[in-house]
Amino acid sequence: MHKFAFFDTKPYDRPGFEKYSEGTDIEFKFFETKLDEDTAGLAEGCEGVVVFVNDTVNAAVIDKLYSMGIRLIALRCAGFNNVDTRAAFEKIHIVRVPAYSPYAVAEHAMAMLLCSLRRIHKAYNRTREFNFSLNGFTGFDLHGKTVGVIGTGKIGRVFIDICRGFGMKVIAYDPYPAKDSGIDYVSLDELFASADIISLHCPLTKETEYIINKDSIKLMKKGVFIINTSRGQLIDTDDLIEGIKNKIIGAACLDVYEEESNIFFEDNSGHIMQDDTLARLISMPNVILTSHQAFLTSDALENIAKITIENIQAFLNGNEIKNELCYHCGKSDICKKERAGKCF
Repeated sequence: MHKFAFFDTKPYDRPGFEKYSEGTDIEFKFFETKLDEDTAGLAEGCEGVVVFVNDTVNAAVIDKLYSMGIRLIALRCAGFNNVDTRAAFEKIHIVRVPAYSPYAVAEHAMAMLLCSLRRIHKAYNRTREFNFSLNGFTGFDLHGKTVGVIGTGKIGRVFIDICRGFGMKVIAYDPYPAKDSGIDYVSLDELFASADIISLHCPLTKETEYIINKDSIKLMKKGVFIINTSRGQLIDTDDLIEGIKNKIIGAACLDVYEEESNIFFEDNSGHIMQDDTLARLISMPNVILTSHQAFLTSDALENIAKITIENIQAFLNGNEIKNELCYHCGKSDICKKERAGKCF
């Protein structure tokens, strides 16, 4: 059997992976702890590790895994900003799940927007106490409003389709525009200045880190709604709070937070929140924050398990690994994937 250490395991992870690994020669060792330099030793005797968004896969962890004979890091997510792909190159292969369910994330983004806009969360709490007053619940129509979408990959395009269904005008920014998509691409500055609602659907890179900051907020319409279902570090949280306090930002719908790694996915209800910035953000009446749950549908979980195991099997069998990535991907003179089926 080929053993793989499965880090940051939650109850909803196991059924899909147990289902799709049944009858294969893959065996998972499930650990609730996150992967980091201190816990990497749990993977001793395994051929690979399976990790998620808040596991730490930096150079030190990669060196430790490599010294133990680990040769595959299987991400059960699309984003890979938590992985030092440069340090892994020519040591450990990296695979991911690039599109488990763009509908899950895009629909969650719209759900948060509707909830915030129409004060549904506040109405729910009020009517449970038999308070049927409508004071403070005035929203606005989405029809005819302009939504600015940053990032037009699969999730961004699904979100655009949803917005068009509401009769919204869509503008978008992406350094790599989707060809023949019919999307109205504009510059970032124009998007910031024109949009009533801004939704982030881009990966976290050096170029996109803190793309929402004090300077971009100054360009925005007063009362703009901001949605982030991508990565927390796309937004400078301190600048976001100032924008809310100054009444430039009308509402924020956040499924991610830049310092979420030791907070999200855990029950902290019995503890005093040590992160003052997060506590302040949650206390604001025009902020909705969910704990990185946009991906969490039964359909997405099934796809994540199925594709991750397919990635592992392709590696073990020496076949082409279509979902592999490396530091040099896109550079055919260095990355060998286009010629040999693997990045190195």
